[in-house]
Amino acid sequence: MYYAIYAMIIIVGFFIFLYFVPVGLWITAQFSGVKVGLFDLVFMRIRKVPPSLIVNSLITATKAGLDVTSSELETHYLAGGHVPSVIKALISADKANIALEFNQAAAIDLAGRDVFEAVQISVNPKVITTPRVAAVASDGIQLIAVARVTVRANLTQLVGGAGEDTILARVGEGIVTSIGSAVTHKDVLENPDKISKLVLSRGLDAGTAFEILSIDIADVDVGKNIGADLQTDQAAADLKVAEAKAEERRAMAVAVEQEMKAKAQEARAKVIEAEAEIPKAMAEAFRDGNLGIMDYYKMDNIKADTEMRESIAKPKSSGTKKKDDR
Repeated sequence: MYYAIYAMIIIVGFFIFLYFVPVGLWITAQFSGVKVGLFDLVFMRIRKVPPSLIVNSLITATKAGLDVTSSELETHYLAGGHVPSVIKALISADKANIALEFNQAAAIDLAGRDVFEAVQISVNPKVITTPRVAAVASDGIQLIAVARVTVRANLTQLVGGAGEDTILARVGEGIVTSIGSAVTHKDVLENPDKISKLVLSRGLDAGTAFEILSIDIADVDVGKNIGADLQTDQAAADLKVAEAKAEERRAMAVAVEQEMKAKAQEARAKVIEAEAEIPKAMAEAFRDGNLGIMDYYKMDNIKADTEMRESIAKPKSSGTKKKDDR
């Protein structure tokens, strides 16, 4: 039984030894031309760095002719980087004759960008399609344009440079400015390349992680007549203002009319009040002897004659005519 326990301890110890001392990985590295010590692999295991990842990356880099050390790869791994992605990016850049150092590639990777994809875009430019951009020409016609922007990654600006969203925003702003400066929408429809030339000449890739190679207008559609809509809205607003002013004037006229009626009633009341004083004055004249009885009769006859003339001068109503005819 003791022999079985000893054998078990020896087997477990052997596997632990192989775990901390990856002899097979060391042999593979030696035959691949990678100079890495056995104790270096042990120390990698102690530092919780996977030796297979570092050794395989070193083998790939060595076979591609890159000068990379295990210490650099360890440091990048411990910093949270993606070692295989950096190695693939360095190999791709080397084959494409693009100057890219390990430190630069590691910085791009640690900045959160896919360094291998960036190198691929640098080799094979990428086409970005802008969303539909609406702008209004000087004649008030709305145009809706779609552009395709061909960009190439600028490796020197990947760290700290703006991304695709900034490119799209700047291109959209340039399209709006270009269409807005056109005299008529027909000029834009006849020569859409003027938009791309104007936008491209503004250096929109400054401070970004990309270099704009070309801007091509893929489609231009005619939208609404914004100028006519604005004029219609303005006319409706002016009409409402005019109606409000007219209503104000009507209200003032009604107020003046009511005021004049009130004044007329007031004047009529004064006349009636004055007429009421006539009998009093006549009585006073009789008492004072200033008015005789014959004078009163003459005045009464004149009043009767006046009323008769007024009745003759006034036309009879239709109802009265019919009554007389019967």
